[in-house]
Amino acid sequence: MNENLFASFITPTMMGLPVVVLIVMFPSILFPSKMRLINNRLIAVQRWLIHLTTKQMMAIHSKKGQTWALMLMSLIMFIGSTNLVGLLPYSFTPTTQLSMNLGMAIPLWAGTVVLGFRHKTKASLAHFLPQGTPLPLIPMLVIIETISLLIQPMALAVRLTANITAGHLLIHLIGSATLALMDINMTVAFITFIILVLLTMLEFAVALIQAYVFTLLVSLYLHDNA
Repeated sequence: MNENLFASFITPTMMGLPVVVLIVMFPSILFPSKMRLINNRLIAVQRWLIHLTTKQMMAIHSKKGQTWALMLMSLIMFIGSTNLVGLLPYSFTPTTQLSMNLGMAIPLWAGTVVLGFRHKTKASLAHFLPQGTPLPLIPMLVIIETISLLIQPMALAVRLTANITAGHLLIHLIGSATLALMDINMTVAFITFIILVLLTMLEFAVALIQAYVFTLLVSLYLHDNA
């Protein structure tokens, strides 16, 4: 039986019902909560990483922008944990679905834009027309800046989807090649297996980096508007 290359990206169902909601909620169980007066090492490391990321990401924001800290930290933890869980065998990665990534990108982007037009109306409108623009170029530049603003959430979602999907496809292809080469040449198969292990390690890093990049870009959009 020939397996479809994109079979792992099909939304899983159980008894004819999609189970994406349960899959999306599952990574939150992996984060231990504080139940004791003295934390264990796992919770201490978790809180240290959250504090370090929050301090680095919120350093450029005003007090109004820092109110988004909880939302941004929840976002990076959700995307990062979902990407990591998706690397497990026979698992499903929701972040490979463009619809889900758009569902995260559009509301966050719209929130930053609305915040900018509400509190920094003149500065937000000034972004559509750079200072010193020649008069004949004003209509064209306004259209270009408007398109660049509207395309930001699409760029956010497509970047995350493309990187995660490409990594999974590479792992699938190299894994299939390793199995096929085992019957032909064990030496080449072993080299391919080493490449597969290295690629898997790289994908673990990419899973965390893409979560950070997605959240950082939302943070930069917030910085421009808050």
